[in-house]
Amino acid sequence: MPEVPVVLYPWLKAFHVISVISWMAGLLYLPRLYVHHVEQTSCSGEKHDLFVMMEARLLRFIMNPAMIATWIFGLALVLVPGIVDWSQVWPWSKAAAVLAMTWFHHWLALKRKALIAGMNALTGREYRFMNEVPTVLMVVIVLSVVLKF
Repeated sequence: MPEVPVVLYPWLKAFHVISVISWMAGLLYLPRLYVHHVEQTSCSGEKHDLFVMMEARLLRFIMNPAMIATWIFGLALVLVPGIVDWSQVWPWSKAAAVLAMTWFHHWLALKRKALIAGMNALTGREYRFMNEVPTVLMVVIVLSVVLKF
């Protein structure tokens, strides 16, 4: 039975990378939408409704499925024998960054609800700053996996 996961490893890895790229695209784009939503609209009107629709579709149809697929394929990779040595630092730094990225994803979803309700407390500048969070986490993840430090 252990041979089956080893045979599937390249497929799991490929689908993991595809889902990560999709998730990252959303994590980088949604805060950008929030910047424009905050700076270009009030709490109602056609523009507001357009931003609400775009944000909802991005989150529901791209980001959520991509995050779930990333987790599924990532956990499947961890189960392949001989791939992860938990005595090293890199799997722990990657896991911490992935958990932080997941938290950020959920934080963005909460901010969307605040925007819809007209209770947004952040400025466009603050959303621009938050837009850098997934980039920093991605750097940690890639360096952890590639350099295995």
